[in-house]
Amino acid sequence: MKKGVIVFTSLALLLAFCIPAVAQPSSRAVETFIVDNFDTEDSQNYPMNKNGKVEVDSWTWEVQASRFIDKENGYPKKAYFDGQPNSLKVLNTNTEGSPKVLGIETSYHRKGENWFEIYPSKEGKAHEIEFIGTVTQIDFWVWGANYLYYIDLLVRDADGRVHTLPAGNLAFNGWRNIIVSVPSHIRQHSRLRSGPKNMTFVGFRIRTDPDEYVDVFNVFFDQLKYTSNTLSNVFDGYELQDVNFGDSGSSSKSAASSEGK
Repeated sequence: MKKGVIVFTSLALLLAFCIPAVAQPSSRAVETFIVDNFDTEDSQNYPMNKNGKVEVDSWTWEVQASRFIDKENGYPKKAYFDGQPNSLKVLNTNTEGSPKVLGIETSYHRKGENWFEIYPSKEGKAHEIEFIGTVTQIDFWVWGANYLYYIDLLVRDADGRVHTLPAGNLAFNGWRNIIVSVPSHIRQHSRLRSGPKNMTFVGFRIRTDPDEYVDVFNVFFDQLKYTSNTLSNVFDGYELQDVNFGDSGSSSKSAASSEGK
């Protein structure tokens, strides 16, 4: 009898391991989204999901700086330049025009805790870029001038709080790919109908070391993108969460007819 039980158990285990993988649906779909390759000024065509419809979003990049910036000579300055990191040249499929990078130039009146921020703007106001899915990492290319300046990413969680994600320093020469992991404790999706639905990108912040030189400083950016699990917040009936009832009076009519009966 014991022998029969052992044989039956072995067959059950064998069948469990022989079930095809396709019968176990995956809840992961890892994708990479390019926020901006900086090749076309003010025209990113970033995909956005608005009320169940996919729309494209575009913005301009603006710069703001702390109080000791040399405003008299026009700082901070922003411009686009031809160029790209060597590692991106083999991946560039753009046949129209030359690849470009975003450049920022600053100069301060004195050393100290100076900073400047590069942020997206739309219609003269700060414009935050909404992430798709659950983001695991954000990466970008940055050109350093070997100054001890620190660079951070600013993101806003789904509860409205802004988080600073340290991205290292700029004490190197030339291009470097910076990869920043998004901590799991940051809430990326909201369960509320009102307010922000997902985590958003606020901008870059660069801070000077108090002892570092603050004369003319240049920094360049290229290929801002992120990796995301796009199925992490998708469920059966997902499309109904943003349904618009409009001015429908069906509920009140139903109530009135029930009272009449």
